[in-house]
Amino acid sequence: MINIFEVNETNKMVEQENLDVRTITIGISLLDCMDSDLKKLNDNIHKKITTVAKDLVKVGKEIERDYCIPIVNKRISVTPISIVGSSACKCPEDYVTIAHTLDRCAADLGINFIGGYSALVSKGMTKYDEYLIRSIPRALSETELVCSSVNVGSTKTGINMDAVRLMGEVIKETAEASKERDSLGCAKLVVFCNAPDDNPFMAGAFHGVTEADAVINVGVSGPGVVKTALEKVRGENFEVLCETIKKTAFKVTRVGQLVAKEASEKLHIPFGIIDLSLAPTPAIGDSVAGILEEIGLERAGAPGTTAALALLNDQVKKGGIMASSYVGGLSGAFIPVSEDQGMIDAVKDGALTLEKLEAMTCVCSVGLDMIAVPGKTKATTISGIIADEMAIGMINQKTTAVRLIPVIGKDVGDTVEFGGLLGYAPIMPVNEFSCDAFVNRKGRIPAPVHSFKN
Repeated sequence: MINIFEVNETNKMVEQENLDVRTITIGISLLDCMDSDLKKLNDNIHKKITTVAKDLVKVGKEIERDYCIPIVNKRISVTPISIVGSSACKCPEDYVTIAHTLDRCAADLGINFIGGYSALVSKGMTKYDEYLIRSIPRALSETELVCSSVNVGSTKTGINMDAVRLMGEVIKETAEASKERDSLGCAKLVVFCNAPDDNPFMAGAFHGVTEADAVINVGVSGPGVVKTALEKVRGENFEVLCETIKKTAFKVTRVGQLVAKEASEKLHIPFGIIDLSLAPTPAIGDSVAGILEEIGLERAGAPGTTAALALLNDQVKKGGIMASSYVGGLSGAFIPVSEDQGMIDAVKDGALTLEKLEAMTCVCSVGLDMIAVPGKTKATTISGIIADEMAIGMINQKTTAVRLIPVIGKDVGDTVEFGGLLGYAPIMPVNEFSCDAFVNRKGRIPAPVHSFKN
């Protein structure tokens, strides 16, 4: 039972340490919207979303007012659109009309983002999956609030290398299609291995087909809170360090549990999960890199960084799972370069490279996230980076993802400004040795031997 004492205890964290609830996300099933007529399908989608989520923004503001807890984003995720559109879409252009409908829903409701312009192709692609994937560059360049994700691998099925190769091409096309805005379309596109069905965080959120008709998922944050707590135990041993992170994660997650419970009751929608990830922002002091440095690193990327991040991720999960009835999504620590001032500083100082970030993704929540690379980077090189990250997820039975932004017209030494929570980023160098022959092989990489557990 959550009491007012716990709420009051968070006031200092909110006011001084950048604590916030990053998002309330309503997941909505669109399976009952399917129709063979494209116009009717789009009408059904608009009606379903705007009916189910009509009070989302209002309720979010009420909770903020009543408990003085900032709720940064109100979002929606939907059933993967490749599935929903299969009843009516005959070409990629048909799928683009659904993207426009989703964008209109988001604008009508006043939410921040809508996710689920997605396809799940870890073992193979239907023609409808391919239609949606090929429509992504146009869909993301012509809409403002639509986010897209494609799951190309899993521990159970292996890695669909045909999809990996295609996604390299699609990311380049998306960068070109939105080059007038520094290739911003790519910031709304994620490639996954082992994508969870209940992730509230964009750009990878979608409402899995195993989910209920509608659910409330909440994502909490709070890197600044953890860093402040660690400052008080500076120099102590690892046991004290771990206990401090666990206790702080518990308090942060309790805030999310409170918000989820209130939102569920007010919206009359079942509570799904709390995602207890530490999601940084560009705000000073709200940085995962800052936590790593407080643990004892001169800069994120120094020797010991992967170990420190593993420790942080594990203790956040251990503390958080005791604070909520249901924990899911990604949960742990995010390392998006453009959204974390400490990560940006580490890149500028030469402490953090793409290769070191890849090593860090073995032990963090997601993967290579919000990384700006030269616009001249080849599609096959992007596919090779995706393949590496998918392999980490597949072998380690964890979610991994890639959100690379090849910024057209910019090169190493330049900086790109995305704005808002997306922040800004220095262009990072990419290994330019070719992987063309590897990427252009057809088929899929088989599932690892430890995947066979039936």
